Amino acid sequence: MDPIVIIGSGLAGYNVARELRKLDKEIPLMVISSDSGHFYSKPMLSSALGSKKTPESIPLNGPEQMSGQINGPVRARTYVTNLDPAQHMVRIGEESVRYSKLVLALGADQLRLPFKGSAAERVLTVNDLDDYAQFRSAIKDKPMVAVIGAGLIGCEFAHDLSAGGHKAAVIDIAAYPLSRLLTPEGGAMMQRKLTDLGVTWHLGTSVESLDADRERTRVTLTNGTVFDADVVISAIGLRPRVALAQAAGIKTGMGITVNRNLETSAADVYALGDCAEVEGLVLPYVMPIMHAARALAATLAGKPTAVSYPAMPVLVKTPACPTIVSPPAAGAAGKWDVTATEEGVKALFYDASGKLLGFALNGKATEERAALAKLLPPVLA
Repeated sequence: MDPIVIIGSGLAGYNVARELRKLDKEIPLMVISSDSGHFYSKPMLSSALGSKKTPESIPLNGPEQMSGQINGPVRARTYVTNLDPAQHMVRIGEESVRYSKLVLALGADQLRLPFKGSAAERVLTVNDLDDYAQFRSAIKDKPMVAVIGAGLIGCEFAHDLSAGGHKAAVIDIAAYPLSRLLTPEGGAMMQRKLTDLGVTWHLGTSVESLDADRERTRVTLTNGTVFDADVVISAIGLRPRVALAQAAGIKTGMGITVNRNLETSAADVYALGDCAEVEGLVLPYVMPIMHAARALAATLAGKPTAVSYPAMPVLVKTPACPTIVSPPAAGAAGKWDVTATEEGVKALFYDASGKLLGFALNGKATEERAALAKLLPPVLA
């Protein structure tokens, strides 16, 4: 019997395999990973420095241990070059591997802007354990780091760098941090609390050029500000990995298009995690991945199961400014009701009938998370 093949060894890929093993101990299973095949939580990478986690201490298990857990081979540092859904086959260089069912858990890439200047190629992104090891090496004994992006990951890195003894300068075209998730009042609190840690902000502007000045990088902004940084890291967002699916003729949109059973447009091919678009939703967070992994495992075990998403508040890992958000659905009609004090900001999003559709909490207001989450509608019922 041909195995179920899972491409990807992140939280999505490994958790599908582990959940499937709870339901079926014997079905042949294989994981193919383009990276080292270690099992770890990628969201940890933006908060590992302050907690003194080295690249070596982050993984929970290596590929050998994971192979034992899933009772199947884990092929690390292995690149799938082609999919052939008609033949139920994946191509690995000159080797062909047949599958009974295929799971695409490909993840997403960090967005990269085409910066001008002689130091544009120096810009780092952190998207996996290898990237994190390079990042840690680059900032060793280097005090000043420029962070491009004041979204969730950018703010987490800025906080983490400050906790780790570095200076962080954050650049974003928005007027305040986390502008897609917080109201201006919540963003102002985040900015103030991280400023107290030593973070500096360049908001309402963007990078004009990055130029080499010996080992340092001269950062020129569109508002005319110029400063030097030892390291520049970009954290402006993610782009689902869809190229492999597209080349195979599988339907894609923002991500790889799947239905509620996580089926793609190709027979016996499924997708989940950061690469997947479920009914117009791309949700690159831990909780959606876990819900999808359990549903898909049941489907693969012979019991077709539609994924459902309850309200899933997201914790922003900035301890100096505790923040939890559960954004309203894109395009939802309603308005924010904001209560702001020195101790916290509570922003609640209501529709015209007074139904709570989302929230953004900072500081002491995060203590209300559990009670408010119970009032929210499911993301996908």
